[in-house]
Amino acid sequence: ILGIDIAKHTHYGVITDDRGRELGKAFPFKQSLEGFNKLLKTIHHYMEKYQKTDILVGFEPTGHYWKNLAAHLMEHCIPFVTVNPMHVNRAKEFDDNSQTKNDQKDARVIAKLVVTGNFNYPRHLEGIERELREGASLKKRLKDDISATKNRITGFLDMYFPEFNKVFKGYGKQACEVLKLTPFPA
Repeated sequence: ILGIDIAKHTHYGVITDDRGRELGKAFPFKQSLEGFNKLLKTIHHYMEKYQKTDILVGFEPTGHYWKNLAAHLMEHCIPFVTVNPMHVNRAKEFDDNSQTKNDQKDARVIAKLVVTGNFNYPRHLEGIERELREGASLKKRLKDDISATKNRITGFLDMYFPEFNKVFKGYGKQACEVLKLTPFPA
């Protein structure tokens, strides 16, 4: 079992056996093709050293940083699963009775969650399914951003220019042009 803590630049991995015993120290590898190839060499080294024929990689699907690693693992036919970030946070405390966070500890906790079967098999979307999922996700983010911006404008106007909403209903082109030229009642 390989537990990986995903990060923006440097990931950490911990390899355990199927009972959760660590087979070596936590090791870093970069979020790059070079780093992923280093990971593959490390996996093969441990498989040969401990005479293992199978490996299962587990990680948290953190932001978008895990997607490149997942694609590289699929390209090399290495199976992987994901663990729920909430489970990792809760299980951390059991590891050493402390909620402190570090990448090696998180990788260890992730490996133990995989050993105990607390993981999910991610769906690998391709083609139009993937495009639809990404498009829907982007649309939701844009709508949320627009809503947040409108809420900030409303808060600003409520504090500094409460009369504005008596003249304009909403934030159309005309209202935005007026705010550009006269953001305050004075």
